[in-house]
Amino acid sequence: MFKKLFLPLAGVMLFIVLVGVFTQKSGSSILSKFLHSATPIPEETMTVGSKTVQVQIVKTETDREKGLGGVKSLNADDGMLFVFDSKPVNATFWMKDMLIPLDMIWIKDNKVLSIDRNIPISPVGTPDSSLKTYSPKEPIDYVLEVNAGFSDSNGVKVGDVVTLPTL
Repeated sequence: MFKKLFLPLAGVMLFIVLVGVFTQKSGSSILSKFLHSATPIPEETMTVGSKTVQVQIVKTETDREKGLGGVKSLNADDGMLFVFDSKPVNATFWMKDMLIPLDMIWIKDNKVLSIDRNIPISPVGTPDSSLKTYSPKEPIDYVLEVNAGFSDSNGVKVGDVVTLPTL
């Protein structure tokens, strides 16, 4: 009786553990590293200058507010593209719940308008009212967030052409 009950149960438990380990290690989907949204967040490919970036697209106010908050790491060529309800927009961003430093690439008319490089994380426990905010000098169409240093290491500069995914 013990073998009939224990062996199948142990096999199921082993299967669940292995699936969890392989899913976590594969990390092929940036979706698993980003938001825990009730609705799936699309992943697409775009280019900035000559660099291809795999992006997660956020279009809702809730997803934009959350952004990359809580994300522990990004692959070198991953990012998040913020899409707004109307364009151009006067956007303001903060680093609430951020665990990684970022480059923020401001996009207008399919070109890099400006770049905020190496934005640091805020100290743990910083009240929302004390978080530093980031805004471009003029209205933009999109914002791309990538790892800090991405722009410098890939030669991304103001004026570079941006090829957006189908939105």
